[in-house]
Amino acid sequence: MDLRRRLMGRLGLLLGGLLAVAMLVQLSSLRQDIEAEVAASERLVATLLAATTASPTALAEALAGAELRHLSIRPADQPPPATTSRGWTRWLGLQPARSAEQQIRIGEHQLIIAPRPDSEIDERLGDTVRLLITLLLYSGATLLVAWLVADRALRPVRDLEAGLHRLAQGEPDPALPAFTLREFARVAGAINQLATALQAAQGAQRELARQLISVQEDERRALARELHDDMGQSLTALNVTATHLERHAGQLDAAAVADCAADLRRDIRSCGEQLRHMLKTLRPHGLDAAGLAESLRELVDGWRSRETGIEFAVDLPGAPPPVDEAGALALYRVVQEALTNVVRHSGARHCRVSLAEAGLWVEARIVDDGQGLPAGPVRRGGLLGMAERLDMAGGWLRLAATGEKDGRGLCVTARVPARATTAEQRGAKQ
Repeated sequence: MDLRRRLMGRLGLLLGGLLAVAMLVQLSSLRQDIEAEVAASERLVATLLAATTASPTALAEALAGAELRHLSIRPADQPPPATTSRGWTRWLGLQPARSAEQQIRIGEHQLIIAPRPDSEIDERLGDTVRLLITLLLYSGATLLVAWLVADRALRPVRDLEAGLHRLAQGEPDPALPAFTLREFARVAGAINQLATALQAAQGAQRELARQLISVQEDERRALARELHDDMGQSLTALNVTATHLERHAGQLDAAAVADCAADLRRDIRSCGEQLRHMLKTLRPHGLDAAGLAESLRELVDGWRSRETGIEFAVDLPGAPPPVDEAGALALYRVVQEALTNVVRHSGARHCRVSLAEAGLWVEARIVDDGQGLPAGPVRRGGLLGMAERLDMAGGWLRLAATGEKDGRGLCVTARVPARATTAEQRGAKQ
């Protein structure tokens, strides 16, 4: 059952009960009015019949004790009864005009019959007051019933709020009960899906942190190995040559000193080349909008110089793309990681790297004809780091198979915002 039907059903049932009670009250009031009208008519008939046979004294006593409705009867020789003026009736516009008296003869008696407007006014005011009280009680009861029904129907909202609060406190499970109402069941399902997505995102963050630490340690080990194996040997050779010069400087002729100087220059040049190689590995020099295309070209040329069995091609713009330094670094790292994956895992024979401006975005694409999409494309290995790096730069990563039938081949698309574009413009363009 949905919320609307339950609310309408309960409100209809309770309001129907209140309406039945109001009808019973009105029927009881109507019954009392009918009984009073009949009794007054009987008293009027009895009074008129008594006037035909009663003596003047008995008639006066009978008329004085008669409780007639809206009428007054008196002997013709008696003055009219005094009337009291009520200001509030005049203020309400209920002051009646003076009515003519009617004189009749019954038997030997002359009687004067006159209307009593004050009696009619009192009766109508009494009916109006009873009706207003009934409406007031009915309205109050209706509001109370509506409040109780709404409170009972919306009670699951507190459970939903508690579940969201548990998620905000870091608990993995919102612990929501099973709801019978369709609307609340849908909201609870959405909250459970949100909790599942949140757990997946937290797991991805933990995996990314673990990978970052692992990559950092790998880079440190590689740097230490290169420093020890390459620069260590060059520095050792420099030390040996310098020691030889220091010990035998007075015994060496000019040719021997020149040879030692040549050895020193060769070893120093080797150290410089090794240092530049390590610095380029850590962070390419001049990696900004102007140097992005050239850095990508050097990166591809580096893979071309190796025996990979893959034919590399590049498609780079002549003018520098409009991207800031953070975006340029993100695109470079994505291309670097993607080329590493192509060489190590794809089994491809051809690979093309392109860089272009796409509207309000700067786009890099790496397309190969290898084995296609990996399992869990943005949750495993370096792909997760690529997606996170682009996200920090305001961009995004997309993977798609290039082979429509067999699913082989992979196109990695990385986009970062072009310089001086707003988030609203990027969203509209995308």
